[in-house]
Amino acid sequence: MNEEKSKAIQALKTSRGQIDGIIKMIEDGRYCIDISNQIVAAQALLKKANMLILKQHMNHCVKDAFLHDTGEEKVDEIMGILEKLLEK
Repeated sequence: MNEEKSKAIQALKTSRGQIDGIIKMIEDGRYCIDISNQIVAAQALLKKANMLILKQHMNHCVKDAFLHDTGEEKVDEIMGILEKLLEK
């Protein structure tokens, strides 16, 4: 497994722990702003994981596709993801 995937897995595991903590905070009736701050932190980790996966995809899958003259399809896939990320 390459470095980007390893880092993405770690970020996802950390965010999973944060989400479990957020659920407990809600169940315990914690202060809403504190809960919201934890949600923002979990979202940041998910974004980080996504960027690491996309970096890995660009460095390996897309690069390989261009070497085999099938890169245009990979660019279209990346554009689809970017459109989803920018919709917000």
